[in-house]
Amino acid sequence: MSKIIEVSVPDIGGAKDVDVIELLVAPGDSVKAESSLITLEGDKATMEIPSPAAGKVRDIKVKVGDKVSQGSLILTLEVADEAGKAEEAEQKQKPAVPQPASEKPQSAGAASKTIEVSVPDIGGAKDVDVIELLVAPGDEVKAESPLITLEGDKATMDIPSPQAGKVREMKVKVGDKVSQGSLILTLEVAGDQVAKTEQKPELTQPTKIPEKQPEFAAQPAAEKQPAASTAEVHAGPSVRRLARELGVDLSQITASGPKNRILKEDVQRFVKSALARGTVGSAVGGLAVAPAPVIDFAEFGEIETKPLNKIKRLTGINVHRSWVTVPHVTQFAEADITELEAFREQQKAAAEKKGIKLTPLVFIMKAVVAALKAFPQFNASLDPSGEQLILKKYVHLGVAVDTPNGLVVPVVRNVDQKGLYILAEELAKISAKARDKGLSVADMRGGCFTISSLGGIGGTAFTPIVNSPEVAILGVSKASIKPVYQNNTFVPRLMLPLSLSYDHRVIDGADGARFIVYLSEKLSDIRTLLL
Repeated sequence: MSKIIEVSVPDIGGAKDVDVIELLVAPGDSVKAESSLITLEGDKATMEIPSPAAGKVRDIKVKVGDKVSQGSLILTLEVADEAGKAEEAEQKQKPAVPQPASEKPQSAGAASKTIEVSVPDIGGAKDVDVIELLVAPGDEVKAESPLITLEGDKATMDIPSPQAGKVREMKVKVGDKVSQGSLILTLEVAGDQVAKTEQKPELTQPTKIPEKQPEFAAQPAAEKQPAASTAEVHAGPSVRRLARELGVDLSQITASGPKNRILKEDVQRFVKSALARGTVGSAVGGLAVAPAPVIDFAEFGEIETKPLNKIKRLTGINVHRSWVTVPHVTQFAEADITELEAFREQQKAAAEKKGIKLTPLVFIMKAVVAALKAFPQFNASLDPSGEQLILKKYVHLGVAVDTPNGLVVPVVRNVDQKGLYILAEELAKISAKARDKGLSVADMRGGCFTISSLGGIGGTAFTPIVNSPEVAILGVSKASIKPVYQNNTFVPRLMLPLSLSYDHRVIDGADGARFIVYLSEKLSDIRTLLL
């Protein structure tokens, strides 16, 4: 004899509308008691919902992308009578939801104090693995920012910071085992902050899962075989979110982390490999190219293998994605900056007295602001559906900076609201920060339009790649004296080469030409920037 029972979402700490990110079973599957059925994810934790009894799955009542709360029906399960009788007892065992870190004030002062951040209530679990450190000594963190990632049998969870502050000392390392109350780190916080007691974090809505994701081919046979199904995949919330955004099937990725855990680097390496092999045909209309031949260069002479650093690896992934997904057009022009350079030279001494270096780039930034306001479709991004244009009312400019480790693009904010001296000062600070490896993720987010200037190095023109999701980028080459025909004679003028690349889905050739002509006119007569 058997009976049908309904399996619902148990107590998940009062969280509502939590995303279903994986279905680990299908109708007809036989499951054991405590076998995982579905995976839910919030900002702070990923958790698997276990089966209350052994039986056979009859009907799945949810799908990937659905939002559920406590009591939401997951599936129906056919169980033996004795298992059905045990169901009530099983349902009473409520899986614990990870609690945020508690803190113990260690010392207090007028300006700041140091507190200890420990592992909060994690449902009585002991000896849980530390699988990722998300901060390092000296890092500034915000309240609720994740500090470390823990992994147990049923859930992977990020432990959040109880307050904003600066990390003083890490007390754990990857591979350590911790329990409730284990010391994680010490945190320097403002003295006027009130220590928070333990509280339940809410699972807030993560990135929505696309209905249809591009498929990537499996890794080459020479590599280690990946997990057979998503039920066997071990990955944290941030890694799962990244995989969904890139449309990657985690079960196809070879894990390099401890306990066969997938790391962010594994996802990025997989995407780069898939793009290099041209295996994203479904995502680009079937225009995949043949894989590159494997060549043993040592056959022809002595070689040295040198790994790319992290910045160059990530840059390679990002620019390749932009190149293959954005239809590029590049427009070229020259701006007569003779008068601009004369004015800059006149102001150089006054600027130096203030400790400011007045470079041509700050004038270019102000001219770009004027052009963006005249042509707002350049200060925009396509929404994910590709059917709507998001026009931005602010002007944040990305400025490409060449560093010993590679190219980075910090963002100068609200350029339209700042004068030349303030911009010059901010530009110098953020460029120095980039070269000293001091940029944070926040310093490189939110850009509307990017300027890549190679004028200090040389060259006559180049074709910059759009920094997606922006829709345009300006390349600036080295200015040179050229003969220009004026008033029936040739006169020497300082000409600045400009290269404007743009997304042809948003901007057509006529608008591209109008933008770069308008920009050239503004640079040729900077007095018009005051109008």
